Amino acid sequence: MNNLPLDGTPLASGPLTRAVLEIDEYTAGLGWDQPARLFALVNTARLRAEEPGLAGQLGLDEAPDSENGGEGGPGGDRSLTPVEQDEIPEGAPLDEFLGTIGWPDTVDGCAVTVERLMLPPSAETSVPGDLDDEQLATWVAEHPERREVRMTVAVLRDGQRESALRLREKDTPTEVLTGSELVPGLAEALSATFEE
Repeated sequence: MNNLPLDGTPLASGPLTRAVLEIDEYTAGLGWDQPARLFALVNTARLRAEEPGLAGQLGLDEAPDSENGGEGGPGGDRSLTPVEQDEIPEGAPLDEFLGTIGWPDTVDGCAVTVERLMLPPSAETSVPGDLDDEQLATWVAEHPERREVRMTVAVLRDGQRESALRLREKDTPTEVLTGSELVPGLAEALSATFEE
C-alpha cells in the first residue's frame, strides 16, 4: 500500500507526528548545512481564533478545521502549527540555550531541528576514551562510517514526544524515520523548557 499522498509527504497518524514531518519537510527545502532551528507548536484552531493576522500570514485563515489533520466536534481542531522562532545564537551550546527558554501558556509544545554526525553502533566500541568534547567531535567527523543526519524533535506540554530522522545520503521524504524515543536526550531538554 502506498503511504504517500500526491505531494509525496508520508502520511502521519497524529497531530504531533504531522507537525514533526511538516518541520522536517520545511527544513529539507532549505538544504543541508543549516543552523539549528527552534519552533513553537500551537493549536491551529486557537491560533486562527486568537491571532487571525498571524494565521493569515501562515496561510491558515482559509483552511477548515477538518483540514491539517484536525478533528471537529467538542474537542475542536487538534492540529498543531509550527511557528519558527528567532535564530538560536551562533556558537551557543544547544542544551545551554534550551535551558534559558520559557514558553507562554498559549504554546502547546516546541520542536527543534539540528544536524549532527552519527556513528553506527558497531563503531561506538572503537571510540577512544581519553578525548575531550572537541577531540571527540573531530574524531567522529573523520571516521569513515560517519553519517550526517538531521533530527527534528518535538514535545508537548503533556509529555508526548515525536522525532524524525533524515540521513543526508537518503534525503527523500520516504526515507524519514519517525518515533517517539529516537532522540531521548534532546526530547528531555525540550520538555524541560515547560517546567516552572
